[in-house]
Amino acid sequence: MTTEQQQSAMAAMVRHHEIEQFLYYEASLYDERRFLEWVDLLADDVRYFMPLIRNVKFGEHEREETREMEELNWIDEGKDTLAGRIQQILTGVHWAEEPLSRIVHSISNVQVVEDRGDEVDVKCNFVTYRNRVETETDLFVGRREDTLRMVDGSWKIARRKVILAQNVLMAKNLTLLL
Repeated sequence: MTTEQQQSAMAAMVRHHEIEQFLYYEASLYDERRFLEWVDLLADDVRYFMPLIRNVKFGEHEREETREMEELNWIDEGKDTLAGRIQQILTGVHWAEEPLSRIVHSISNVQVVEDRGDEVDVKCNFVTYRNRVETETDLFVGRREDTLRMVDGSWKIARRKVILAQNVLMAKNLTLLL
């Protein structure tokens, strides 16, 4: 391996570590209920999308997920509506978040798919645990496809697609963001 190849490999490892740390930091902000700081990690033109998952016949894989901005989805929102969700929770009178849920995100299998310098496409897996009141427990498992953008020296989430591993949600509500 040439010196140039070694430097390139080292730079890719450093970038991967930087992206992982950002994703872990983002999850910790949400889990620690630092919601306004979490909203600050969103690009102004963010698209947060979580399609419904259908059970489809073999060979019809392209129909498994509903389409963004065209069909009914679990979540299909921009920054204004995401910030509105957070503001509603922060009022203290949100029926589904009184008392507030206890949430833990676990992020794994982080892969940098494409690095375009100021934008990076990333895939990862997640498990999100939520407990409300005494007996309500929910577990969400899936994968995410994110586009992160460098804005004024900091990473921002420009796009997030959340793909749940289940097509039926047993949770009573979907107030949390994955």
